[in-house]
Amino acid sequence: MTTTTLDKAPVVADDERPRTRRRRGLAPGRRLPAARLTGPLLLLALWAAASAAGRLDPNAIPAPWTVLETGAHLWTDGTLTTDVLTSLQRAGAGFAIGLTAGVVLALASGLTRTGEALIDGTVNLNRAIPTLGLIPLFILWLGIGETFKIAIIAIVVYIPIYLNTHAALSGIDHRFVELAEVQGLSKARFIREIVIPGALPGFFVGLRLGVTGSWLGLVVLEQINATSGLGYMMFQAQNYGQSDVILVGLVVYGIFGLISDSTVRLVERRVLSWRRTLSS
Repeated sequence: MTTTTLDKAPVVADDERPRTRRRRGLAPGRRLPAARLTGPLLLLALWAAASAAGRLDPNAIPAPWTVLETGAHLWTDGTLTTDVLTSLQRAGAGFAIGLTAGVVLALASGLTRTGEALIDGTVNLNRAIPTLGLIPLFILWLGIGETFKIAIIAIVVYIPIYLNTHAALSGIDHRFVELAEVQGLSKARFIREIVIPGALPGFFVGLRLGVTGSWLGLVVLEQINATSGLGYMMFQAQNYGQSDVILVGLVVYGIFGLISDSTVRLVERRVLSWRRTLSS
């Protein structure tokens, strides 16, 4: 009679078991609240520290509290209020025209071969010409009043919106087109359910560039035969050597640019909430 013995596996304590090494996450991590304000606030702190330590010439770069005091004085006497409203009206009118033109041209060029043949080359030719270099010609065509300023802002805005929207439309995978044809989608439904959602990311990139471009163009345009506006205020301050007033104008431009860009980002995050990206 034979007996068979079974070897029992040795019991390993929990602390002796090989631990699985956890891989580091490759994503950037959780979104920090108000993270984009960190850079501007750090820059402001360095500016204040350098001014307090006497490292900056107050005649060239006044201290932040001096600029704040000047801005409060200009706001109280109504000068800054009038200039801000004038600049907002110019930027808003030019941006609205440029946004409409950019979207319409991008759709016409991106959805039809005829539109692409007629529009895309012309827009790229316009892009190759410095927009601010068109100012003398537009003054001859439209006069030196408000019309040419709004027209130049519209051109600055529509080019990035067109380019990014058209690139997004052209980049839609052709397999989606084939799938829509198999499903028997109509042209309108195809545009509504496939084309527009696919082009929205590129559109929002162009929108952000267009918003920034409207403020950049405004700085130059308001120094040409203007009687009000932030650019006019800064130009007059340059003639009198008022660097604090110039910095007030730059700070206001920067605040408007930051607010408008943040607004576009917020709208983009809400509209494209279905996307899962690194910034989500």
